[in-house]
Amino acid sequence: MVRPAPGVYQLHMSQQQAILFDLDGTLVHSAPDLQGALNAALVALDRRPLDLDTVVTFIGNGVEKLVMRGLEATGGTGTPADQAHALALFHSHYDAHLTTATRLYPGVRACLERLSGTGLPLGICTNKPDGPARRICAELDLARYMRVVRGARPDTPKKPDPAALLAALADVGVTPGNAIFVGDSSVDYLTAEAAGVPFRLFTGGYLNRPLPAGANPPRFDDWHAPGF
Repeated sequence: MVRPAPGVYQLHMSQQQAILFDLDGTLVHSAPDLQGALNAALVALDRRPLDLDTVVTFIGNGVEKLVMRGLEATGGTGTPADQAHALALFHSHYDAHLTTATRLYPGVRACLERLSGTGLPLGICTNKPDGPARRICAELDLARYMRVVRGARPDTPKKPDPAALLAALADVGVTPGNAIFVGDSSVDYLTAEAAGVPFRLFTGGYLNRPLPAGANPPRFDDWHAPGF
């Protein structure tokens, strides 16, 4: 991808008052650790483990859906008690391995350094549970760039409901039309649409379901030259 000429980057940024990001599949490649936790739960339940490509297709709607889809793929979801047990097994493993294999995508840190240098408020809105999201940001040294990190909370519907994104924007004091939301999935696209926030699609993440018919948001596939 062609890098922007000097001055173009600042011109783009001057048109916006904040940028918010999804986390999994956008800023970080977290699928290997999610796969490890899901497989730990499945094996403990005497089920077969799943390959990484399959697990990637389950990511995007929160860990509850991730575990449910893993159960569906390996013999059925079972009873609500079975589902709760599987989710507890998942959390037990994942909480101990949040950043064992999770890494920033190449170019992310340099991009965040440039953005934070402009004074532009940055934030994260993710369907990952709030506690793990904050821990990952701390352990990967992302937190220092972010004005707000908002993960999934019991009192707020998950994306694609716009509530969490709107709350994150309120936390940084910016109205929806004056921000950008960057994500990698149809869930993120639908969230931005519902919230009235301009969207940018990172094409190097977990786009495991097609965008809605007719959707054609601005895209980038290189964090070294995202062209917001």
